[in-house]
Amino acid sequence: MSVTSLGLESGEAAPLPRHRSRMERRMMTRGLMFAAPASLLLLGIYILPVIILAGFSVTDYQLGALSFRFIGLDNFAQAFSDPVFMRALWNTVLYAALVIPFGVGLGLGAALLVNARKRSRSFWEVAYFLPVTATLVAMATVWQFLLHPSIGPVNAAIKWLGFEPVSFLSDPALLIPSMAIIGIWQVLGFNMVLFLAGLTAIPQDLYEAARLDGARSPMDRFLTVTWPMLGPTTLFVVVTTSISAFKVFETVAVLTKGRFGSETLLFALYLEGFEYSNTGYAAALTLIFLAIVLVLSIGQTVHMDRKVHY
Repeated sequence: MSVTSLGLESGEAAPLPRHRSRMERRMMTRGLMFAAPASLLLLGIYILPVIILAGFSVTDYQLGALSFRFIGLDNFAQAFSDPVFMRALWNTVLYAALVIPFGVGLGLGAALLVNARKRSRSFWEVAYFLPVTATLVAMATVWQFLLHPSIGPVNAAIKWLGFEPVSFLSDPALLIPSMAIIGIWQVLGFNMVLFLAGLTAIPQDLYEAARLDGARSPMDRFLTVTWPMLGPTTLFVVVTTSISAFKVFETVAVLTKGRFGSETLLFALYLEGFEYSNTGYAAALTLIFLAIVLVLSIGQTVHMDRKVHY
C-alpha cells in the first residue's frame, strides 16, 4: 500500500517540474518582450554608434570620401602629439578644476540659505533656477555684452573704480577663468535644487538629537548632521557637474570661437569633424573624450562612495 501510494505520489509529482519550466519560459518570454524596446533603443542609440565610432577611429576616413584605409592607432598617436589637442585638453582640465569645486560649493551654500527662508523661499528657488532653463547660447551672448572691454557694464564698473579695463575675452590668461565663471553661473541653480531636495529629506529629529548631544552652533550641526546626510546627493552633484564641465562647448563657440588659444576638447573635436572633415581623427578624439569622462566618473564614484552614508 505504501509502495503504491509512493508510486502514485511520484506519478502525480512528475508533471510539476515540466509545468513549472513551461511557466518559467512563458514569464521569461514576456519579460524579454517588455525589455526589447528599451534594449533596442539602447543598442541603436548608444552601443552601435560607439562601435561605428571605434571603426572610424582606426581609419583615415574624411567626410565625403569614397575610399579610406586602415591606419591602426595612428590617430590616437597623432592626438597626443598635436599641440592644439593638448592645449584643448589642458584648457578643459583647468575649466573643470574651477567649475567643479565652486559649482558644488556655491550650490550647497545657496541651498542652505534658501532652505532657511520661509516666505521668500519660492522666489529664490525660481531666481536661482532661471539660468538652467535658459539656453547657454543665448546667455553666452548676454555675457559677451557684459564682459565687453568698452561698452560692457563690468568694465564700466572697473573704470568707475579707477582701474584700467580688462579684456576678459581676449586675454589668454583670463579666457578660461572668465568662461569658468559662466559655467559656475550655469550649474549653480541646478545644483542648488538637488541640494534642497537632499536637505528636505533629512529628518528634523537628527538636529534635535545633535542639540542634545552638545552641537549648539549651526556649524556643529552642519558638520555632524547635514554634511554626512547629504553624502548621496553630493556624490550625484559632483559627478553630474564634472560631466557638464568637461562638455563645455557653447561658451567657446559663441564667445571666442577657439581664438587666443581657448579651444576645449569638444570644440577641438567639432573643428576636426565638421570644419576640417577629418572624420577618422575626430572619431579618435571622441573616444579619448569618452574615456576621460568615464574614468573620471567611475573614479569619483568609487572614491566618494566609501565616504557616503546611505
